[in-house]
Amino acid sequence: MILVTGGNGALGSELKKIFPESIIPDHNSLDITKKEDIVKYFKDHKIDTVIHAAALTKVRTCEENKDLAWKTNVLGTKNLVDVILDSKENIKFVYISTACVFDGNTGMYNEDSIPYPENFYALTKLVAEHEVTKIPNFLIIRTNFVPKKIWPYPKAFTDRYGTYIFAQDVAKGIQEVLREDLSGIIHIVGDKKISMFELAKITTPEIQPMTIDEYSGPKLTMDMSLDSKRWKKYKISK
Repeated sequence: MILVTGGNGALGSELKKIFPESIIPDHNSLDITKKEDIVKYFKDHKIDTVIHAAALTKVRTCEENKDLAWKTNVLGTKNLVDVILDSKENIKFVYISTACVFDGNTGMYNEDSIPYPENFYALTKLVAEHEVTKIPNFLIIRTNFVPKKIWPYPKAFTDRYGTYIFAQDVAKGIQEVLREDLSGIIHIVGDKKISMFELAKITTPEIQPMTIDEYSGPKLTMDMSLDSKRWKKYKISK
């Protein structure tokens, strides 16, 4: 049985469609920041695969509330890892990471590129990656995606880039990678490097452009584009 965390998020919603037989508990049913909750949940369910998509992802929120970000992104992941290791079961652990673990100065980072986080959010994701590698049967998926819906802001950056795809494309990629029973680090990426503004225009034609000069807040990863040595690339669904 597949356990999916973060079922209320954009990716979690798409994973529900891809893996309809999976169990996707809400926060009240499974709080990953409480290890005893995870122990009980694993005792009550026969789980052979975990897709861990739950995370605090807003850069500003993570910067302004570091304790919450660390508790959710790092300790929550560590709790899952520790329970799996204690169980002595061969559970596959799929961790959804981010292109933001890289510094964003050059772009087109592959699985062998050296991470160098630019902000606290990215740091928590990288530290969590390290926790995940303690599990023998682990898969770290780095990607950068958005839900396929109206852009949530009036403007989008013309000078931030990524090999973006939509959440539904990532879910499909996860299904295909799991089918091949791959492990280690995999980048699930789009086949084209585009700006955030170009991405926003797909769902929101009236979106207005902006540059980083108009932004005020925590440091952002400017070029989130990913390459892959290990897996195919995906066309962004239009």
